[in-house]
Amino acid sequence: MKCTQPFCTGTIVDGYCDVCGMAASAAPPPPPPPPSPPLRATGPAHPPAAGPGTLAPPGAPPTNGASGAVLNPVSSMTGSSRLGSVPFGSARAITGTRPTRRLDGRSGNSRLGAGLTQVPSIPIVDPRQALMDPPVVAEDKRFCSVCGNPVGRSRDGRPGRAKGFCPKCRTQFDFEPQLAPGAFVGGQYEVVGCLAHGGMGWIYLARDRNVNDRWVVLKGLLNTGDPDASRAAAAEKQYLAEVEHPLIVEIYNFVAASDGAFYIVMEYVGGRSLNDMLKDRMLASGGRFSAIPVDQAMAYLVEILPAFSYLHSLGLLFCDFKPANVIQVGDGLKLIDLGGMRRADDDVSPIYGTVGFQAPEVPRDGCSVASDLYTVARTLAVLIFEFKGYQTKYVDSLPSPDEVALFSEHDSLYRWLLKGTATRPEDRFQTAEEMRDQLLGVLRDVTATAGATSMVTRSTPSRLFETPAVANDELDWDDLPVLTVDPSDPMAAFMANVTADEPGARLMAYSRAPEQSVAVQLGKAYAALELNQPGTAETAATQVLGDDPWEWRGVWIQGLAALLRGDAVSAVSAFNAVYGQLPGELAPKLALARACEMAGETVVAERMYSLCARSDAAYVAPAQFGLARLAAAGGRRADALSSLERIPATSRAYGDARRKRAVLLASAIDDEHALNDLREAARELDRATMEPQARIDLRIQILASSLDLVQRAAGGVQQPGAAGQIAGVDVDEPSLRRGLEQAYRDAARLCDDPKQRIRLVDRANEVRPRSLV
Repeated sequence: MKCTQPFCTGTIVDGYCDVCGMAASAAPPPPPPPPSPPLRATGPAHPPAAGPGTLAPPGAPPTNGASGAVLNPVSSMTGSSRLGSVPFGSARAITGTRPTRRLDGRSGNSRLGAGLTQVPSIPIVDPRQALMDPPVVAEDKRFCSVCGNPVGRSRDGRPGRAKGFCPKCRTQFDFEPQLAPGAFVGGQYEVVGCLAHGGMGWIYLARDRNVNDRWVVLKGLLNTGDPDASRAAAAEKQYLAEVEHPLIVEIYNFVAASDGAFYIVMEYVGGRSLNDMLKDRMLASGGRFSAIPVDQAMAYLVEILPAFSYLHSLGLLFCDFKPANVIQVGDGLKLIDLGGMRRADDDVSPIYGTVGFQAPEVPRDGCSVASDLYTVARTLAVLIFEFKGYQTKYVDSLPSPDEVALFSEHDSLYRWLLKGTATRPEDRFQTAEEMRDQLLGVLRDVTATAGATSMVTRSTPSRLFETPAVANDELDWDDLPVLTVDPSDPMAAFMANVTADEPGARLMAYSRAPEQSVAVQLGKAYAALELNQPGTAETAATQVLGDDPWEWRGVWIQGLAALLRGDAVSAVSAFNAVYGQLPGELAPKLALARACEMAGETVVAERMYSLCARSDAAYVAPAQFGLARLAAAGGRRADALSSLERIPATSRAYGDARRKRAVLLASAIDDEHALNDLREAARELDRATMEPQARIDLRIQILASSLDLVQRAAGGVQQPGAAGQIAGVDVDEPSLRRGLEQAYRDAARLCDDPKQRIRLVDRANEVRPRSLV
C-alpha cells in the first residue's frame, strides 16, 4: 500500500510509512486547494491566512494556520527543512534498529599519536594493587644525598640499616616510611600504604575522607635530615601552587602531620609509567630488553611536550624528566614528580637530575630550556632501543647507526636525536614547540615507512616552507619549496607589501628596506637567484649567517646558489646541514636528494626521494620523478616505469608523468616485448601533457619503431603482440606506412622552418605504401 500523505513516495509497512513515518489513513486526504491568484493593488487589505496543507499566496507573510499570527518571514519558507531529502538511515530501513556509532567509524583506540599512529589505552587500575609490600628501599638504591656514597648496605651477612649516618660525610639518612597505614594527616587524609619512593620523598596512597573518599597521593620527605631535600620539597610546594595544566599532575592541598612534617596532596594518577611499561615488556620477554614500539614512544613525547612549553612560559624548568616521570592513564598522559623543578634564573638552589638523562653542561653551567629538552631526547632514546651504557659510556653521546639498527632504518629519527642531545646547548632545539614540530614530522616519516605499500593521500602544510610547485620531470633550484616569511620578523609586513613580479624590481625594493632583517636578506637572495646571480645570493646568505650562525635559512640559500652554479658537492653539504637542523621537514630531504643525485650519491638520493614519496602527497610527484631518473640512469627500466606510474591522476604532474613513460617505453625498447611496449607508449601518449610538435614527433617515433619491428618479423624475426593496433593503426606494414605518412604530413603542417617542412614531406612520400595508382 502506497503512503497517502501529500507528495510522499513511501510504502506503508506495519501500519506506518517507511519514508515519512505517518500512520496509514483510512482514506486519502482531499487534494490541496489551488493557490490564490496574485495579489493586486485593489485586493483585500488582509488576505486570508493559508490553512493547513496549503501554501500562502505569493507575497503574503507566512502565518500560523491555527492562530493566524504572522510568522518570521525567514523561518519557514527559507528554511532547508521544508525541502525534500533522499531517504537515509532509518527512513531507508524497513525493520530493525542499529546501535549508536562513531561518526568517523574508528574504533575506540587512544587519541595519542596525533592521527599518525594508534597507542593502546591503559585502563585505570585499583590503586591498592600498586602498593609496596613491604615498603622497603632496596639496598642498591640507598645513597647519601650529599656525597653520593652508598649507605645502608649489608655487611658480614647482616642486612643494611634503613637509618643511620653516612660513614663518609656523616650526613644522617633515613629510608623508613614515616606514615603507617591507618594514620590520618591533616585530620582529613587516611593513609592506606606506600606507592613508591624516589630521590626526595615517599609517596603514600590515601583516601580523602572529606571529599567522597577519593584516592589521593601524599608526598613527603624520604630523608628528613637532608636540608637540601627539605628546600627542594618546599620549592615543589611553591611551584605546584603555580602550575595548572591538564598534562601535569594536579595539586589539591598542603598539610602537616603530627610530627611537624608537611605533605603535598596530589591527584592519584592510576595508570602506568613509561618506566613500568619497559619493565612489563622485559618480564614478558623473559628478561630481555623489549623496546616500546618507536611510533608509540614518539607519540608519548609529542603529547607531553606541550607541558614543557607551558612550564617554560612560566620561567620554570622541569630538570629531571625520565620515563618514570610520565604516566599513561586511559588515553592521556600526566607529568609527575615536580621535585626537581626550579626557576630558570635560580643559580643558588641545589640541582636534581638523573645520570644518563641530565645534560652534560648542567653541573658546570646550570639548567636551561635546552638542558630540559635534552632530557626529553634522552628519554626517547631509552624507550626505543637497548641503550647500553647510557649512564656510563654513552652518558654524553649516542651510539652510531652501525651499532643501532633502528637508526639505520629511520634516518630522520637519528638526526632528531642527534640535535636533541647535542653536546653544546646552543646546538639543540631551543623551544619545546620547535622540538615537537620536528618530532611530529619524524613521526610522519616513521609511520609512512611502516605503510610503504599504500599510496599516501595526506599532506601536512609546513610553517617553514611552501608546498613544492614542481609539475614536470626535472627538479631545478626554483622547483624546490620556497621559504616562508617568519611572521615574527620585524620586516614581515614590509615583505608582504612588496608585490613586484620582476625580480630586478624586487631586489631594488628589498635593498631599500628600512631594516635589513633576515626576511629582507632572504628576499634579496631569491630575487638574485632568479636573475642568475648566485654570488649576490650567497652574499645575502653570508650576511644572515654572520648575524646568527644558527640561522639555517642562510645555509638553505647557499644550497640553492650551489645548485644554480652546478656545484653539486657544495649543495649536498649545505642541504645536509639544513636536514640536521630540521629532521622532521620534507623540503630539506627533497633538496638533499636532488643534490645527491647530481653528485652521484645515488644511494642517499634514492632513500631521501623514497621517504618524501611515502610521507606527503604534495611531495609524491617530484620524489617519484627523482626515483624514475635514478632508475633509468642505472638501467632499471622497469623500476623507472613503476615510479612514474605511482604519480596519481590527481597530481598536476600526471600528464608529465605519462609523457615521460611514453618516451621511456618508446626509446628504451625491451626486445622481448617490443610491440607491447610501443602499444603502451601510444596509450600513454594519449594521456600525456605535451606540446603539439613534441606529441607528433613521439607519435612518429612510435610508428617508425613499430614498422621496423614488423619488417623484421617479415624477415623471420617473430615479435609477440603483432595482433591489434598501435596508436590507432593496425599492426601490418601497409597500415603502419599509411599511419606514419600521415604523421609526417601532420608534423610538416606544424613546422615553421620551410626547409624542415620540405624534408618532412619528403619522408612522408618515401614511407607511404607503394601502389599502382
